Amino acid sequence: MTRITRGTTNVFADLGYADAAERQTKTRLALAVNELLKARKLKQREIATLLGVPQPKVSALKNYRLDQFSVERLMEFLTALNHDVEIMIRPRANASETGHISVLAVQ
Repeated sequence: MTRITRGTTNVFADLGYADAAERQTKTRLALAVNELLKARKLKQREIATLLGVPQPKVSALKNYRLDQFSVERLMEFLTALNHDVEIMIRPRANASETGHISVLAVQ
């Protein structure tokens, strides 16, 4: 019999990463950036110029090697791609629980 364990909504937390929330935030931001870049059908050299980074960083971004990017930098990429980024701070519905960070993309 196979035992199935239900995970959380954050795979990085399920894998035991101490910085799970940051990793998930970076991944979701990078996904949004990569989807926008894919739609533009640009070459990596063109992307590097547009985002103001060297070409090897474009490769890292496209392959989700995100350790060299901050959350802030990924948000800057989105604004360079003509998208707004909004940060909303609100009280937690259940005050006894710790707050969380989420990234929602509006298409």
